[in-house]
Amino acid sequence: MRLAGATLIVPFLPGCASPVASEAAEDLVALEARVGGRLGVSILDTASNVSTGHRADQRYGMCSTFKLALAGIILREADQGRLSLDQSVAFSQSDMVPNAPVVEQYLPQGAASVRVLAEAAQTRGDNVATNLLLNLIGGPAGFTARLRDLGDNATRLDRLEPEMNLVPLGEVRDTTTPRAMARTTARLLTGEVLSETARDLLVSWTIATTTGAKRIRAGLPADWRAGDKTGTGIHESMANKYNDVAIAWPPGRSPIVIAAYYEAPGYFEEIRDQDQAVLAEVGAIAARWAMRR
Repeated sequence: MRLAGATLIVPFLPGCASPVASEAAEDLVALEARVGGRLGVSILDTASNVSTGHRADQRYGMCSTFKLALAGIILREADQGRLSLDQSVAFSQSDMVPNAPVVEQYLPQGAASVRVLAEAAQTRGDNVATNLLLNLIGGPAGFTARLRDLGDNATRLDRLEPEMNLVPLGEVRDTTTPRAMARTTARLLTGEVLSETARDLLVSWTIATTTGAKRIRAGLPADWRAGDKTGTGIHESMANKYNDVAIAWPPGRSPIVIAAYYEAPGYFEEIRDQDQAVLAEVGAIAARWAMRR
């Protein structure tokens, strides 16, 4: 039986759900029912291109998870000679918005390299670095166009930071689907979209990212290498958003990619560990799925 809202993709057996895929999807359905809110997940095995999930084709506000794709797109621009990672990008106080931990250190110089900005956007979620990088590729529309070139027809960016985090119910701007984000992440981190050097650099940045310590990575086995990019949206006009996009390497296996988007059951003023723990449980479900394949 196919559960409502669950996504099951099974190779070689059209119309039949494998027991492992069914169990993972059912676990995600049960998790959502237990914690409340709305949970969207896509778990992708990069070796077989098989995935499982729940609400994988529904839209969710991206918040900062798009910065992983942005860093990858910037590296691709450099691969193709349209940008140099060493080129200097100028900025001033007028460019500053909240959450700029890296750029504010460079404010006295008034400039930083593309490499510094891309790393800052991915590892620290730096909003000014993000906006400066977007300006180099034609803004949100340019970012979206490059995603289309990569085969992602769902993800869309419409606004700059921090406005793009405001995605109340019914808003389609600045949204993605878990399936689309998982596949775009896999293309960037494991495919041929980037040169080997650029791909290795992006992987290292995801691993160096520390904001997801209580999310997907918290649910993965301790001996798995993993990297991720989180996103969080808290505003009184919408339910709190806790997002994470991760890549994990089971020992001796090809990596899996996990895209998880969780809308908590309401608005709360502060980040709640119990909501972050929902994504940790997603990580545990994904690990069980991967180990049983």
